[in-house]
Amino acid sequence: MPLNPDAVGATGDVRTISWNSKDALLYAVGIGAGSADLAFTTENTSGVDQVVFPTFAVVAGSGTASPGKSAMGEIGTFNWAMLVHGSQAVTLHRPIPVDANATTQDKVVAMYDKGKAAVVVTESEVKTADGEPLFTTRSSVFIRGEGGWGGDRGPSGPQNEPPASAPDHEITMQTSPDQAFVYRLSGDRNPLHTDPSFAALGGFDRPILHGLCTYGFTGRALLKALCDDDVSRFHHIEGRFSSPVMPGDALTVRIWRTSAGEAVFTTSVGDKAVIDQGLVRFS
Repeated sequence: MPLNPDAVGATGDVRTISWNSKDALLYAVGIGAGSADLAFTTENTSGVDQVVFPTFAVVAGSGTASPGKSAMGEIGTFNWAMLVHGSQAVTLHRPIPVDANATTQDKVVAMYDKGKAAVVVTESEVKTADGEPLFTTRSSVFIRGEGGWGGDRGPSGPQNEPPASAPDHEITMQTSPDQAFVYRLSGDRNPLHTDPSFAALGGFDRPILHGLCTYGFTGRALLKALCDDDVSRFHHIEGRFSSPVMPGDALTVRIWRTSAGEAVFTTSVGDKAVIDQGLVRFS
């Protein structure tokens, strides 16, 4: 059975999830934080309260969801090897707590026909156990070989383009050759990121870094440059994954302030953009 465009609007079951201090600490070191980031990487530093990186939202509760239907399960069947992560957005309604019992519910919000591929957009709402909104995540996936049903091609063209001027901030962060081995412990065990033979099947000469690990590094840079690491001031991040990153690559985040509380950004390895169409909102 091919993809089912009628799945747009489908919602999954409300499921319970949870996370704790250790999960947040593990995520922090997985995205390269360390001794310069004690509020994120320790829970017992004198005079320092643990806080959580905003991009932790993309892994919060990983592996803990109670049984139930996912909206993504309604889109039809396809070859998962043909799926790549296209874009990711996180909207924070309040700082993410260090420990939480929460609920999550996902929804298929769009499905676009690109001819030789399909794009599926999903959104998940996460709330505290008593119903207070915590954060919303929105992601798109690109599935090769699944287009051609005559549907809407979806939006195209430039989005969140940087101005021609020099960036207001430029931050370079070094990933480790073993970065994926730490990041995977936050939930994504895809062998593409650790198994050379599996990576070769995907056309790579060695395993690539998780896109959401690059996203986390990027979020760290944005939080530092725009919010002075104050998580209460960080409200939204979005971006498109444009090229793979290899563990050990240096990531350069360039940020342009475009209006009060808003900036656009790119993340690059050398001259190659690896995240583009980036937008961040803050206060």
